[in-house]
Amino acid sequence: MRVAVISDIHGNAHALEAVLQAIADDGVDAIWSLGDVVGYGPRPNRCCRLVREAADVGLRGNHDLACLGLLDVRDFSPDAAASAEWTSGVLDADSREYLESLSSETGLEAVGLYHGSPRDPVWEYVLSDAVAAASFLAVDDPVILVGHSHIPLALQLNGAVLGGGHAPGGSELDLSEGRWLLNPGSVGQPRDGDARAAWLLLDLEASAAEFRRVAYPVELTQSEIRERGLPDSLAVRLAHGL
Repeated sequence: MRVAVISDIHGNAHALEAVLQAIADDGVDAIWSLGDVVGYGPRPNRCCRLVREAADVGLRGNHDLACLGLLDVRDFSPDAAASAEWTSGVLDADSREYLESLSSETGLEAVGLYHGSPRDPVWEYVLSDAVAAASFLAVDDPVILVGHSHIPLALQLNGAVLGGGHAPGGSELDLSEGRWLLNPGSVGQPRDGDARAAWLLLDLEASAAEFRRVAYPVELTQSEIRERGLPDSLAVRLAHGL
C-alpha cells in the first residue's frame, strides 16, 4: 500500500493544489492528513474542501481546534492568534462540520497517526531526542507519523539506539529495521529553510519512504494573505521556508 502523507496545510490552497497534483501524478492508494488544515493562510474553506475530498484519513491540529473555538487563542503567538480569529470568522458551515468530525490521533495497522505527538496529540512538538524517545516509549506502533512542527523528520529507534533528524527533499528511507517516527513536513508553511511544499510517500509493503518537495506559486498566497489583512509576516516567511 502506497500512501501520501500530508500535514500542516494552513489555508494555503496553492501549495495544497500543487501537492495534490504531484500525488495524483505519482499514483497512490490513499492520502492521510495529519491536521492543521486551517490557520495562518488565506484560503481555509478551499483547503477544507480539497482535503475532505482527497484524504482517506484526516486529523485535526491545534489551529483547527482554535479556529473552531475549542482552544484559547491566548495560548498562541500574536500572529497565530490573529489568523485564528480571522479564520474562525470566515469558516463556512461545511468546513466547520468537517473539522469537527476529526480527531487529533488515530491508529491504523502498524501505523499511529498523531498531529503533535503520541503523548500529546494536540500540543507537543517532536523536535528533540528526549521527546522522540518518550514518543517511542508511549506507543508500540512500528511507524509513528506526526506533524505540527512543520519540519520533515526521520527518526529511527533501533534497539536502544535513537538516530536520524531533518529529512530534506529527496531523502529515501529503508524502514525494514527498527521503529520509525516520521514527520512529512508542512504543505502550507514549511519551516526548514526550503520554501517548497512538503509531503511524504510511504510504501508500507516495501517498507520504504521518500520525502518529496513541490514548488508552488508562493507569490499568489502572499498576495491573498495581504488582501485579507492578515499579518504581513505570514506572507514574508513563506518565501524563505521559515
